[in-house]
Amino acid sequence: MTTPAQTPAQTTRSVAPGRARGPHPTYGAALSPDGRSLAYIAVDDGYPRAVQRPVPIAGGVALSKARDVRLPVDGPITKIVFSPDGRWLACQVAPLAGDRQQVWAVTTDPADPRALWIDGGEGGSRELVGWDGTRVAVTVEGEDGVGEARLINPTDGHVQVVDRRDQGRLVDAWAGTALVRVGPRCDRHLVLLRGEHEIRLGDPDPGSLTDPGVILDDHRPRRLPDGSRWPPATAVPDATDVSGASDVSDASGSGSPAEFAGYLRVLVRTDQGADRLRLDQLTLTPKGAWRRVLAARPDADLDELAVAADTSRAALLWNVGGGHSELQIMELSDGTLHDPIALPAPVASGLSLSADGRALAVTVEGPGRRRGVALTSLAAWGPGGSPVSDSARWTLVDPVPADPQAVQPALERFRAHDGLELSGWLYRSPSAPPGPGRVLVYFHGGPEGQSRPEFSDVFGPLLERGISVFAPNVRGSSGFGRAYWHADDHERRWDGIRDAVTCADMLIERGIAGPGQLAVAGRSYGGYLTNAVLAFHPGHFVCGVAICGMSEFAAFFRETEPWIGRASYSKYGHPEEDADLLAELSPIHRAAEVCVPMLFIHGGNDTNVPVGESLRMAAALRAAGSAAETLVVPGEGHDFTRPANRALLARRLADFVHAHLP
Repeated sequence: MTTPAQTPAQTTRSVAPGRARGPHPTYGAALSPDGRSLAYIAVDDGYPRAVQRPVPIAGGVALSKARDVRLPVDGPITKIVFSPDGRWLACQVAPLAGDRQQVWAVTTDPADPRALWIDGGEGGSRELVGWDGTRVAVTVEGEDGVGEARLINPTDGHVQVVDRRDQGRLVDAWAGTALVRVGPRCDRHLVLLRGEHEIRLGDPDPGSLTDPGVILDDHRPRRLPDGSRWPPATAVPDATDVSGASDVSDASGSGSPAEFAGYLRVLVRTDQGADRLRLDQLTLTPKGAWRRVLAARPDADLDELAVAADTSRAALLWNVGGGHSELQIMELSDGTLHDPIALPAPVASGLSLSADGRALAVTVEGPGRRRGVALTSLAAWGPGGSPVSDSARWTLVDPVPADPQAVQPALERFRAHDGLELSGWLYRSPSAPPGPGRVLVYFHGGPEGQSRPEFSDVFGPLLERGISVFAPNVRGSSGFGRAYWHADDHERRWDGIRDAVTCADMLIERGIAGPGQLAVAGRSYGGYLTNAVLAFHPGHFVCGVAICGMSEFAAFFRETEPWIGRASYSKYGHPEEDADLLAELSPIHRAAEVCVPMLFIHGGNDTNVPVGESLRMAAALRAAGSAAETLVVPGEGHDFTRPANRALLARRLADFVHAHLP
């Protein structure tokens, strides 16, 4: 048994009076189980911080004064989760914006000064998963790249190791049952652990994704196929009995739970046996495991799901139309899926439901609206997805006023060199002259990320200077199905790089950009793609800006965090087995072909894509006689989190592109 870390900062209040500031971006909301308190991440002049405030919901939403959650760690808060009893708030924080995270727990009582470092002291990184009763569920990514699932009591520090395996990641844990994600980023499935049993959920399907999952365990008795009940209880049994249902199919796979004692349901997001991510229910009984498709769409991927603690309903976010979000509510008692509820902005994320499923929090954003937490009472919405009265049904928390003059992007669709349909969002500058003009092609990260009609710090300064922006979704992007997501794996990376050239050709052919008026930029994988298209296909762009991008795969795998490197094997290749391919795909070996000026921007604390990836590429360009500028920002990691540094990045990028585009 260990004792949780205590710090001198505990002499201050863990939940302190809020700062007197104006509206600011908010995101990552967590509703307390009773729906009367809200915690979220707020951004003002420093690292993003956690905020807690009462939110009484009665016929609407009323916001009360906010209070900061104080931690003795300097770095951005990245995730927050209430305990099931609402007495604790678990916080995930990235010290100094690095990629090795810690988990802390604070009480929700302003008079209680405790701030406990959960499972601190070792190397590696912690990922906050949630709560299993009174214990915090975390995954520890060790120096050996092995994922260890732990349940930790915040008051006495007692640790239970639930699972330990290569590339394992705890997904959910409750009442003696755990879900663990297994496999690389291109082939992931879930295993269920209960007692001595380990059951794979679903048959092997190479290239499929099953993640995340939610254990449905409301501790009420459930009828088994033989009529008996599990667990024994005097409460009214659940009326749902799938043993005789006609729309279930065997999904036991290789882990048939012949001796599995009990009756357990699990909700999973999966594309097993299909191209689109959907919602399935897996039911495990002593007689076998069964699968039922609860919600699937041929034109959309399921982005997120959240389940009320009483298992009454689930909230679903769909990714449709090239990147818009659609919100639907499902009644889990009978599978009723209500019509979509209108969102206050085109893109949503971070669902959170109260325990009874009556209150919902979500983060919304759009081209003219910065990220903001939106709250609603689901009782205000009818089954058709419309408000039941004329009063406002969404309440925005500390909203930054929307910009009515913001550029609204248009979705452009076009064909790649091999006929694959590509798409992207075109932001036309209102100050650009008629006809072909200056355009920046900006690539997202991932490579499984997606360009969506969301808010961008980067695009605004460019549009103000008369430079339009095209944000494409080349092959490998998410939101377009499983086949599209895998279309750039390993040696198919060359096709993804070729897509960058296709984007340039399309913009010129459609009269959007003029010859010699195209620049290219991107962050993370988008930074790599910027380096790659300039090195392997010179002559299409007149300058480039690579932000936290890779340039030499051998060095990247050698210097990145071990768990990040291992997760990248299935996308790019193994550093030993695929060394020749990775060397060929490394732009630094073709630096002499980059004949245009480049700007490299990198966070000084980045251990995801270490800063050496930018510094070495810049040095190679200078050695070859090309112009290369570098901007290393201290106190930032792979993602820039401080508003001042995000503004600095956007300003330097706009200045550079404006100076080099004729």
